[in-house]
Amino acid sequence: MVETTGGGPGDGAAEVLDRPLPDGVRRRVVQIVSDGFGSLTVGELPAQLRQYARFAPNRRAKFAGNAMAAALETDPLFRQRIGEKLRETQPELTGALDSGSPPPAADPLDVAAAAYVLRPLGWVKLVTAAGEEAQRADAERADEENRAELERLRAELDRARDNTRAETERLRTELDSAKKEAESLHRKLRAALSDVKRGEAALRKAHGEIEAVRAEGQAQVSAAESESRRLKARLGETEAALEATRRAAREGRSVEDMRVRLLLDTLLDATQGLRRELALPPVSVRPAETVDAVEPGRMSPKDIAARALSEDDPQVLDQLLALPQAHLVVDGYNVTKTGYPQMPLEKQRLRLLGQLSQLAAQSGAEVTCVFDGAELAAPVLLAPPRGVRVLFSKPGVTADELIRQLVRAEPPGRPVIVASTDREVADGVARAGARPVASAMLLKRLSRA
Repeated sequence: MVETTGGGPGDGAAEVLDRPLPDGVRRRVVQIVSDGFGSLTVGELPAQLRQYARFAPNRRAKFAGNAMAAALETDPLFRQRIGEKLRETQPELTGALDSGSPPPAADPLDVAAAAYVLRPLGWVKLVTAAGEEAQRADAERADEENRAELERLRAELDRARDNTRAETERLRTELDSAKKEAESLHRKLRAALSDVKRGEAALRKAHGEIEAVRAEGQAQVSAAESESRRLKARLGETEAALEATRRAAREGRSVEDMRVRLLLDTLLDATQGLRRELALPPVSVRPAETVDAVEPGRMSPKDIAARALSEDDPQVLDQLLALPQAHLVVDGYNVTKTGYPQMPLEKQRLRLLGQLSQLAAQSGAEVTCVFDGAELAAPVLLAPPRGVRVLFSKPGVTADELIRQLVRAEPPGRPVIVASTDREVADGVARAGARPVASAMLLKRLSRA
């Protein structure tokens, strides 16, 4: 159907295509635009097509096809310039269209595409006829393909039938042979069954004799195994008691040796520190000179507490750590949750242990950090930093109990400092001879480092 928009008589520009452009015609139109595109200057191109000016024709047709088709439809001046390029390249076809008589031997798609660009009178009919012709050609081609496929399937069906008949004959021959073989096997089977029945009777007799011998042997083995288990049980009890006695002797000796050695080291360091602090010159002491001498008092953690410093002054902790053989025990989570509770537990541990490593390097004191293992879902893979001993409490044991065990393990007289805000922990370690300090004091000292 052709609609007019008010153009004069014989003016094809007034005609409007009332249906989508057939695919075959559209591809030829895009190719015509792409071929004429390259001979136009950038200024002659519509603004939306200037970005494709440097593209190769095939690449231009691939990526700018929609844009070129839209510009050809909406920009009469661009369509006129493309039509002029088409007249230069295909003068015979365009002349025939201008005269109103397209060549009969020409491809209908080429005729329709040229008519769409040039817009001669009756171009809509040419485009519509080309689309219908292309559809008929596609239908005929599909019909030919279907007929060829049908012939191929029929040939395959005939071959399959021939194969089926040959296979059926082969299977029948094999079936007859199998039946004959089965009959022969049945005869052999009946003879074998007779032999088996005679053998089973002889076997049952032998089984009866074997069972009698086995019952007598099992009774003897059972008595021997019972006596062996009794002897093994007594031997295991004896070995366990002997090993427990040996282990108790070894552990008791090693723990006591360690405590004595550590106390001796503490006394030696305290003596050397006192000599340096008083700057005593080396003298030969005579018995008479010791009559009126007064032995200097040795500084203890309680003496540190009596000095003129506030209870939360970090210098108190420095003075305690300066004592000979000082041992700092840190309630890990108590300190981290006092200083930076918003951080995850893993980052809390890493931050505290890094600061304690610096403190150990500066003070030279022994440092042990205790964490509660009850909050852990799995063992912690942690490399302790230099100078810091890291301990986690066992299942069923709290960190507070582990700290009290550490304090009780130290020999009397060694300076032990426990950093915790937990009042129960502080009171317990104080009764055991240790010096408790608040977690806030340790955090101040660590922040200063």
